[in-house]
Amino acid sequence: LANHVLASLQSQLGVNDWPEALRNYEDSSKLEDASSLKRSGNTVSEPWNVIGTLDPLLDAALGGGIPTAYITEVTGESGAGKTQLLLSLLLTAQLPPPAGLSRPTVYISTEHPLPTSRLAQLLRDNPHLASLPASSKPTLNRIFSIQTPDLESQEHILTYQLPVLLARDKIGLVIIDSIAANYRAERSSSSTSGAALGLRSTQLIQLGHQLRSLAREHNCAIVVSNQVADRFAPILSSSPPQRPPGSSPPSVHSQISSPPHPDSSQGMQSLDAAIMPPPPSLPKSVAPTTQYPILTLDHQQNFFTGWSAGPHCHSQTVNQNLKTPSLGLVWTNQIACRIALIKEQHIYRHVGSEEGERPEGTADWTPRQWRRYMKVAFASWAPATGSEEKGTEFEIYGGGLRAIECKK
Repeated sequence: LANHVLASLQSQLGVNDWPEALRNYEDSSKLEDASSLKRSGNTVSEPWNVIGTLDPLLDAALGGGIPTAYITEVTGESGAGKTQLLLSLLLTAQLPPPAGLSRPTVYISTEHPLPTSRLAQLLRDNPHLASLPASSKPTLNRIFSIQTPDLESQEHILTYQLPVLLARDKIGLVIIDSIAANYRAERSSSSTSGAALGLRSTQLIQLGHQLRSLAREHNCAIVVSNQVADRFAPILSSSPPQRPPGSSPPSVHSQISSPPHPDSSQGMQSLDAAIMPPPPSLPKSVAPTTQYPILTLDHQQNFFTGWSAGPHCHSQTVNQNLKTPSLGLVWTNQIACRIALIKEQHIYRHVGSEEGERPEGTADWTPRQWRRYMKVAFASWAPATGSEEKGTEFEIYGGGLRAIECKK
């Protein structure tokens, strides 16, 4: 039995000639050619193909672009630019290397049909795409569009139809917009018991394994968009705790009448609390923050969600704008990269006026504007954006996405 298992493994891994090569180990050339697993660094780096965004700053933040054979997630709130980025990738994947793959693409929608009018606008208004000759310009004819209105049809398409399409048409990019819509709609009215949550976790693990297998087998890039939910930080009150009615405040003498043992750390803390005066209340513009234990999910999610509440994030606006991608930690373990698109409200401040206050005689004053940033939460081929960094600022225009250079 062991010999049959060994022979089967050697056949699947392509090392059937190892015994003969080992007998002739004096000839090193036979030994190197015997195994298909032994590859040089140049051989490993050759199949590295990426899909660019047609913007050098955004590509640099992504480590060159969106690579093949991986699952990449683009997450953010509504209006952050997720679909705009995905539509740009549908066109750039058709370009020749190094900007694209020269291969057709697939768009699987779970919420709305493919916006063909927006794609036509991208082809017309993007400077790089508009300057290409008609023979090498991306076309809408090379984009396959599939709509999945519910979870059952989504599983059927990903299991049976998508593998056939990838093998037949040499697809280079598969986009699912969005991955969480059908799961959230399907489970919103179902039970939230442990059995239901366990079943959903199993389905997400199977989905991740299925998509990873397709990406590696066909050397294509799989990019999914994900929705987010608000994450509320606990509010700490600076006022003293309320006492039950009719009770008297504790006396300092009663607290220190029987001093604790010197080796008791609990007792030393109670002494410090009794003798030291209470801390001053924080100003209204500063929101208190909570330091979670290191091993708790509340602390760990600062490193993989894209929204971090660092120790120096005292801004009340930042704390109230925390988001958490949908589908939880189970789905996070299935993807190789998470790109967070963050949308923040920017309020202009006029000279001589308070922030958010409209000065007199300024009818054309704009009180707010949305600013967007791209952050790499984690990736195996690109460095993650620091927790204290906002990321690469970008804007959405007729030709897609373009980065905004910071003025130094």
